[in-house]
Amino acid sequence: MKYKLLPLVGSLILAVGLTGCLKYEKKTNSSTTGTTTIVCDDTFRNIMEQEVDVFEYQYPDAHILARYATQAEAIDSLMSLNTKTIVIGRDLTKEEKKYLKGQRKNVKSSKIAVDAIALIVNKDNPCSMMTTKEVADILSGSSRYWNDIEPSELGEIAIIFDNKNSSLVSYMRDSLLNGGELGPNVYAQGSIPAVYEAVEKNVNAIGVLGVSWITSDMSSVEITQEELAQSVLSDAPIQGATLSQNFKVLKLRRPDEVTAYKPYQENIFNGTYPLFRQIYMITTGVSGSLASGFYSFVTGDIGQKIIMKTGIMPARMRIQVVEVSK
Repeated sequence: MKYKLLPLVGSLILAVGLTGCLKYEKKTNSSTTGTTTIVCDDTFRNIMEQEVDVFEYQYPDAHILARYATQAEAIDSLMSLNTKTIVIGRDLTKEEKKYLKGQRKNVKSSKIAVDAIALIVNKDNPCSMMTTKEVADILSGSSRYWNDIEPSELGEIAIIFDNKNSSLVSYMRDSLLNGGELGPNVYAQGSIPAVYEAVEKNVNAIGVLGVSWITSDMSSVEITQEELAQSVLSDAPIQGATLSQNFKVLKLRRPDEVTAYKPYQENIFNGTYPLFRQIYMITTGVSGSLASGFYSFVTGDIGQKIIMKTGIMPARMRIQVVEVSK
């Protein structure tokens, strides 16, 4: 089922229902035992699920209750003191940090990764490259048909997002349209898997999603918790992920550049891929608490190795780009 994308509202509107479903956070015994709750932007679900799996494998007496919601809902849960830890696509504002400080909360915030925004199309779609200006024109509705982009026999373009309140929508609107209105050809499907399905069925569709959702190394979600944990807890070097072959991933370039790039980790690292955003982990957990312990884990070496495996760029890990001869 397709849902028409409605205009979005500000990120600080209270998320009715989320705070009610969050359970009271139990008192933890230490940084590696007990129970704590985190709220994560749903577009980063696949990353955080792996972080939780490895942490709980390494510390069997620790229990991380992860809730997945919109970015606005995650922020609201922190501001209303219903959770101590969130993962979102931006840092808190000065005003938000000041408010929490007024509530006698010590805020710790760290950039944990850089995520690329990928555009995927059906394998039968002949288009392989766009400029960010062309993407912006499609988002605004200025360009509504494939023939507006390049000579084509395809029909009307449909831009597909996961959720009408998704942080992906906010990012694309703010970075490419300067906060302007979205066009009539923008739709929300309700979930990331539904974006895949829409692109598979519609040769005119363009799916928008974080690159970690389309890396071939996401096969790690099908392995056991133990296998995943052992792959990152060992001293073996972590190799970057490659892009899935199930869809065509568009190359993108800035209007004033000649070369277009796919969202490979190397291109995220050197800044040549034009669509990327920061991922932040924020906690008010006190030192010695499980919330603080999980925060230290994700921002530390093991947590950053997990992020490397998902196909995005870890923020606190030295990267070596190696040229492989063919």
